Amino acid sequence: MIKRGLGKGLEALIPKAEHKEKGFVIEMDIESLVPNLFQPRKDFNKEKMEELKGSIKKHGIIQPIVVRKMANGYEIVAGERRLKAAKEIGLKNIPAIIKSFNNEKSLEIA
Repeated sequence: MIKRGLGKGLEALIPKAEHKEKGFVIEMDIESLVPNLFQPRKDFNKEKMEELKGSIKKHGIIQPIVVRKMANGYEIVAGERRLKAAKEIGLKNIPAIIKSFNNEKSLEIA
């Protein structure tokens, strides 16, 4: 008996992923990230930040931040506390998901 392949290739069943739009996690250089102008939180609780830094030191960053591409780098949409904690403990990279959000959506998510 002759074995036949699928004929159309694997991509016919599993489409090529676009990492920028489909939510793939990538490691980003912390220096390429800029604060979100629409960030509603301006002050972060010091005790909670210390807890977060301890957690990141022990477990790493479990949940990636969300960013969007801007002319001057990548703007943080969600995860400013994680980024701040990562910087304070000396991390150079942070897991991130790149999304295309307009200003309104960025404010809603922040």
